[in-house]
Amino acid sequence: MHEHPYAGVAAALAGTPFSDVRYVERTASTNADAADLLGDARFAGRTLVAEHQTLGKGRKGRTWVAGAGTSLLFTTVLPEPVATATLWIVPFWAALAIGGALERHGVAATLHWPNDLLIESRKVGGILCVSRVSGERASVGVGAGINVHRRAGAEQNIEPPPAFCDDVAPVDRASLLLSILQGYASELGALADPGRIVRAWEKAAELPGRRYRILKDGTQTPFEATALALANGGGLVVARDDGARETISLADARALR
Repeated sequence: MHEHPYAGVAAALAGTPFSDVRYVERTASTNADAADLLGDARFAGRTLVAEHQTLGKGRKGRTWVAGAGTSLLFTTVLPEPVATATLWIVPFWAALAIGGALERHGVAATLHWPNDLLIESRKVGGILCVSRVSGERASVGVGAGINVHRRAGAEQNIEPPPAFCDDVAPVDRASLLLSILQGYASELGALADPGRIVRAWEKAAELPGRRYRILKDGTQTPFEATALALANGGGLVVARDDGARETISLADARALR
């Protein structure tokens, strides 16, 4: 029986909370698979990684499209529950770890509110978390998809067109996953300090000053604004071009690229 392509990642993480790495060639969604594990201590720290997802999802039910063999698709169950009140900070924490790992592999990506990583305004990665709340604590699965290898037809029917790590530097998916999980391990303690994550995310997202195009749910026309800060709860504080300042909620808007 052959070892799976991420077996070396698990071995390299021995002694950390993230040494349980499971691989499948095909699944509907690693997030859906991880959701079934949440709250069971036996699966704490497990990472589920798939070669191909048939029903990958993004925010607000949008589809995540990735050809087999092109992307790193995985969900990691955090080894300990997080405070329900600060559950919103987890995707920003994950974005920092993923952005740092990409940078170590020669790929400089900008963090883009609320949950994307961009190369020159094109999406190279996205994050979507699943959770199971029990009172003041929540078990979390951190899902991520990263476009790594550009293949013929990889951009088909995707608008705007995505970016791939290969556009910038050759990246091995197993090595990238190892770097990300090492980042998760080294920064686990930061989840107890949302302010620290907010400050680091703002810097990586080039705030204040970065331009955004916002489309509010139920409206037809987006508006331009300058992003100022990340708000408590995960909203984006912006200044409209007429000078009006407002906080865009995670729940009722999207940032266009």
